[in-house]
Amino acid sequence: MKRSSSRYLIPISILILLAAGLFTYRIMHRVPQVGQDTAGTEELLPQREVLLYFASQDGFSLITEARDVPEAEEGQLVMEIIQALGAGPRASLSPILPSGARLLGYSQQEGIATLDFSKELVAAHPGGSMSELLTVYGLVNTLAVNLPHIRKVRILVEAQPVETLKGHVDLRQPIAADFRFARPSTEDEASTLQENP
Repeated sequence: MKRSSSRYLIPISILILLAAGLFTYRIMHRVPQVGQDTAGTEELLPQREVLLYFASQDGFSLITEARDVPEAEEGQLVMEIIQALGAGPRASLSPILPSGARLLGYSQQEGIATLDFSKELVAAHPGGSMSELLTVYGLVNTLAVNLPHIRKVRILVEAQPVETLKGHVDLRQPIAADFRFARPSTEDEASTLQENP
């Protein structure tokens, strides 16, 4: 009898261990589910659609790309917009900000916005007159189109005024938006073609 009972002892022990392991696994994986629910509620926070200007593939114009950013007071909204610009385009466009360039501060007075960037805006910029134009007007146009009360933008680097980024665009005075460099996004072009076949 003892031999037959010990014969069942090992399989029963294995079953108990498996059941305990399954129970532990389920308990441990309840926490990520709560985190996922929390992430879902974050997506429900108010969002605002903004238009970001990126460089076209040929590097000769600016094209808009729509992006949702969290709704916020003006200073935080500008930070979100510049951060989205720094993250780069999702479509087949090119970034206008050099890698590593961060917005350190923002202020606005009487329609003139001041953007204070980290040194990478200059140090990591590729240079070239067209590239510099697209960086400056991509920034200015992006702010002007999303915050219409902003008429001009002053660009600082590490809280200091700069004459240019790489020797081409004069930054000694605030820059007004200039949409001559802008062209419709591919989505806009597609909808125009559909409306006017």
